[in-house]
Amino acid sequence: MRFCRRRETAKMAMSQEEQVRLLSMVDILEPLSPEELEELARRAPDTYLDEGEILYTPQETGEKLFILKKGRVQVYEMNPEGSEITLSVVESGAVFGEMTLTGQSFRGVYVRALAPSYVCSLGLPDFEGLVMRNPQVGLRLVRVLAGRLRQSELRMADLVHKEVPARLATLILTLVESEGLVSGESYRIATRYTHEQLGTMIGAKRVAVSRAFSHLKEARAVEFKNRYIHITDMEKLREVSTAG
Repeated sequence: MRFCRRRETAKMAMSQEEQVRLLSMVDILEPLSPEELEELARRAPDTYLDEGEILYTPQETGEKLFILKKGRVQVYEMNPEGSEITLSVVESGAVFGEMTLTGQSFRGVYVRALAPSYVCSLGLPDFEGLVMRNPQVGLRLVRVLAGRLRQSELRMADLVHKEVPARLATLILTLVESEGLVSGESYRIATRYTHEQLGTMIGAKRVAVSRAFSHLKEARAVEFKNRYIHITDMEKLREVSTAG
């Protein structure tokens, strides 16, 4: 388990202009003025993570709201058998963390970078002050959390009612929306996910994910190129996702 470096090196550091630009792309921070974003950038310095580095563990103390400026992270927990269970994959411009104010709990949770990432954080007093000065920030956060709750409910319904190939197809469609890239005449998922990682997202063992991928490839819905998932037939993938 590799832990992150808490400070940036000069080579990794971003200019203040770039920091403000990335903060302005965070949904809940859109109501802030450029001056307020500059102040936030000064108060919340960046932490840089290489792919695979750990940002947060269950041993962490104190309530924090993390802001993912750039990159992609996996929020997961470990079951009693020592296997990972992915709770969410967080994309650039999103917030996450444990705070009484938001109703989020990070008990027993780990956060790992899936790609090189820049993260900053706010403690509870700073975040409460931000919301008091800018109520729209709090309203936007409520909207974000409501959307995540709905996604969690849909995911649980999939686990109960769908077989592994349908769950995998549904996950790939979700990943296309969040990180899909156009590659020739197909879409490509930006992250190189292992079968084991995908299994933690849909509640399936690696061998079951491998069989499900064989099913999707036989249906000519997806294929692998250089360990990337390519979607070759979106309609076929949607058809499999609703098969149950």
